[in-house]
Amino acid sequence: MEFGQESAKLVDNLRYQGIGKKVLDAMLLVPRHLFVPTQLRGEAYIDTPLPIGYNQTISAPHMVAIMCDLLDLGEGQNVLEVGTGSGYNAAVMAELVGRTGHVYSVERIAPLAGFAKNNLMDAGCANVTVMLEDGSGGDFPHSPYDRICVTCAAPEIPQPLIEQLKPGGLMVIPVGVASQQLYLVKKDADGTIHKEIKGGVVFVPLVGRFGFSDD
Repeated sequence: MEFGQESAKLVDNLRYQGIGKKVLDAMLLVPRHLFVPTQLRGEAYIDTPLPIGYNQTISAPHMVAIMCDLLDLGEGQNVLEVGTGSGYNAAVMAELVGRTGHVYSVERIAPLAGFAKNNLMDAGCANVTVMLEDGSGGDFPHSPYDRICVTCAAPEIPQPLIEQLKPGGLMVIPVGVASQQLYLVKKDADGTIHKEIKGGVVFVPLVGRFGFSDD
């Protein structure tokens, strides 16, 4: 299969959904087929979530694009991602923050963390650090963050993530139990928090101390 042509078709389709040019350019640079299981590579550029094992999925490309667009990622930013999965979303964000920026991505499932590290290495992403830990509490050592991207749904917005967001920073996070909404969270310079709902979504649950229990 000619993955370059399939990638270009996918990005062209996203272009008509109002996604910004810099996000689309970044997505063209990230080979999504490297971030899915080998047997699913033929489906890598279909705009749909795909299973990656352990009851987890790689998000649909349009959802990755929407979240990155909302975050307004830029050169040199310090970014936290909660829920590495296969590493694809982290790779797109890494392109957007450039060589002077860095993405710290937290994954709680050890085999997926290893899978993501290998995928990121194969894709040539040098500015992503994958950590194995409970991401629901964020990662204080590398905070504060200019941007936080949560790729799993929380019952409510975890307070540690709000604390780790830099004044002037942005966070996107799905919130909800039976139904979920994607929130854009903004922290003003004085620490005031603003929350804006951006639409209904479906994500796997955020499991951890500040998320759902693993029962």
